[in-house]
Amino acid sequence: MKEGGVMDLSVYCAECRNYFAPATKKADRTFIHTGVYEISGHSIAPLDFIQPGQYFRIVGSAMNDGVYCNTVDSLKVLTDETFTGAIWEMSVPRAFIELCTDIDAWRAKNETADSANMSPFTAESFAGYSYQKGSGGQSAGASAAVSWVNQFGYRLRAFRRLNVL
Repeated sequence: MKEGGVMDLSVYCAECRNYFAPATKKADRTFIHTGVYEISGHSIAPLDFIQPGQYFRIVGSAMNDGVYCNTVDSLKVLTDETFTGAIWEMSVPRAFIELCTDIDAWRAKNETADSANMSPFTAESFAGYSYQKGSGGQSAGASAAVSWVNQFGYRLRAFRRLNVL
């Protein structure tokens, strides 16, 4: 999660190598808009080619590279700067957003310091109680902690690409 409780799709898109280029613009790459952009007061100029609520990717910024949604909440996290780079239009399917919401919920529950999932121990025994974590198919000596990538790999597979475009 980014500041302000905004989901960080950048991580999930990078994992899938998929930035969801609009199908109608993919062949000629007209979804990539290069130029000089100014981020000031939680807005980007020019951004007239991105519709309200549409996702977009900033590339080439020193402080704001990543995926955002053209909403007030998402743009709140932007840091003021002027950069020469690109803004990619995105056409993110609802199913991917729902998957990312599920991943965020799982991470909030399982990636905390007191989560049993993050424990370095694969087995414990005390006062007549014992447990052993499953190995998750990992080789001997590997960490027993289950990551969000392991947990959601099957569902992420549907969105994976061989290359970014």
